[in-house]
Amino acid sequence: MVRPHHFTVNTETGADNSFQTTNDANDLSGLAYAEITRAAALLEEQGVTVHLFESYGRDVPDSVFSNNWFSTHAGGLVAIYPLKFPSRRRERRSDIIEMLKGQYRVQQVVDYSGLEADGVFLEGTGSMVIDHIDRVVYAVNSDRTDPIALARFCTQFSFEPVVFSAKDSRGFDIYHTNVLMCVATNFAMIGVDMIAESGTRREIVNRFERAGRPVVGLTNAQIEKFAGNAIELLGGDGRILALSNTAFSALTADQINIIGESVRLLPLEIPTIERAGGSVRCTIAGVHLVRRY
Repeated sequence: MVRPHHFTVNTETGADNSFQTTNDANDLSGLAYAEITRAAALLEEQGVTVHLFESYGRDVPDSVFSNNWFSTHAGGLVAIYPLKFPSRRRERRSDIIEMLKGQYRVQQVVDYSGLEADGVFLEGTGSMVIDHIDRVVYAVNSDRTDPIALARFCTQFSFEPVVFSAKDSRGFDIYHTNVLMCVATNFAMIGVDMIAESGTRREIVNRFERAGRPVVGLTNAQIEKFAGNAIELLGGDGRILALSNTAFSALTADQINIIGESVRLLPLEIPTIERAGGSVRCTIAGVHLVRRY
């Protein structure tokens, strides 16, 4: 996780992120700093290992969303991604990669960032929701998710790509797949009504249900409250589903019961950060590597 010291709503990225809200406050920095501090502490209390980095730059307003520029994978693999907006490219940091190399067994770092020069983008686990069990990558069509980069990643990292179109209730394209769906070990949460093509919608739902993993269907209103932007983590006493308090409050009792059969729900209070168009999942870059010690 990255704790921002100069957080603000990024006006550059607002062009295609309908989840952002207007930056009408004088200074959000202190609020965002406190939210990440509390979130990291709550995760650690649950036994989740958190590597917390500081972001002091005034020119990286979205630095809290570190999952977009890198990801880690079983087998010692790390990927670095090409980002659409110049302000976001400045978020990439060698010290985070060096920490991973020092504390975990990293065999290879695959850097796709050079594709930016050709206008080719793939924004990490924002663009892609990865099912590590069935080796599938789910990705919505978007300017931030280029099919060439996606195909290259899936080939090199041995995933099957499932690409589809999705729109919100106002008809805007969904900018990142991870606001639409969350894939956990024993279930998936999906804004099924936002998937444009009915055949693709059925195919995606059937994939999970055939594997005995129930799909928790999320309404458009729940997606707008970031209910799809959650992440399963391993805590000291089993699996946890980290999500925002905004998202948790939008879920029904039946949905909470289904999810709670296999994970413990952990709501985190990050309303300031959500103004920038992302929620809990966006603030966490998962580590799927083996420790050196």
